[in-house]
Amino acid sequence: MEQSQNAVELKNVAKRFNQWTLFENIDLQIPTASITGISGPNGAGKSMLLRIICGLVKPTAGQVLVWGKRIGEERDFPERTGALIDVPGFLPGFSAARNLQILADMGDEIDRSRIAEVLTIVGLDVENRQPVHTYSVGMRKRLGLAQAILEEPALLLLDEPTDSIDQAGWKNVYEYLIQLKEKGSAILLTSNNLDEITILCDQAYILKDKQLFPTD
Repeated sequence: MEQSQNAVELKNVAKRFNQWTLFENIDLQIPTASITGISGPNGAGKSMLLRIICGLVKPTAGQVLVWGKRIGEERDFPERTGALIDVPGFLPGFSAARNLQILADMGDEIDRSRIAEVLTIVGLDVENRQPVHTYSVGMRKRLGLAQAILEEPALLLLDEPTDSIDQAGWKNVYEYLIQLKEKGSAILLTSNNLDEITILCDQAYILKDKQLFPTD
């Protein structure tokens, strides 16, 4: 991984819906080997910003570069990226481990030990054969996080990753994100928990009034 470059660069990014502007003039650089946090009121556009970086939504204006490639022009979706924005649509009749195995079979070779590892990190029981449709909201959120980190992505985008997860489950998640950063990954997360931002993040911003402001 190129440690000297930014993983993500946003240049004058805006998102508008007809005459309504969600945000505009967003400039942001996310270095490799770092954790960046964005807080802000509900409806400010935090989740939309992550969707734009992922290539799921096109910005109204501006450029989005991931690993130096323009998303929507040179690439439709960023490479080497894991994301938890909306809880994925898992197969409801299968267990957590089986769902992750199906996902693993679609990409690079991932063995059972890695699946067991990520389930442990997010606090799910590896041996639990309970189908996903019986899971609580918090358990589904944990499983969504497990799929996002399954391939140890070089860029990880997380929308309120510990929302709906009890406080006892935060510690392992925090520790893993720090380990991933130390391996060179870039992590961007949104959170309304200011303690979470303070504990984890190397740089922090607040999205409000259509603008992105550093918290320093």
